[in-house]
Amino acid sequence: MMSINLRTINAALQKSWSAETSNTVDWSIDNPSIGQCVVAACVVQDYLGGDIVNSIAILPNGEKISHYLNLIDGNYIDLTSQQFADGTTYPSPKPKTKGYSSTREYCLSYEDTNNRYEILKAKVAKCIH
Repeated sequence: MMSINLRTINAALQKSWSAETSNTVDWSIDNPSIGQCVVAACVVQDYLGGDIVNSIAILPNGEKISHYLNLIDGNYIDLTSQQFADGTTYPSPKPKTKGYSSTREYCLSYEDTNNRYEILKAKVAKCIH
């Protein structure tokens, strides 16, 4: 039986990302993690637990983009950071619940996000199992 660890999940995510799991029309094979942060964070949480947190990624050109990542055992885990240019900073990640019980519940309350998550979850499971 395969051990399901961060390396295994990361490899499965990278094989599974596609335009249909991204939230942007800018998705490409050259930048497969773009637009995947929310759905990837949910899949990571499925397998490894922890929390999902939000930060505002500040790109080197000053552009600000909402970004989700995982907080597991006190460590920030960001499997989609490669979508951003070197020098991007992520100040103060924290929960973003907007009245929901968790960041995950808030994010998945959006139908499009939930649909993209279900597609990615199925693809990752197929890679892992």
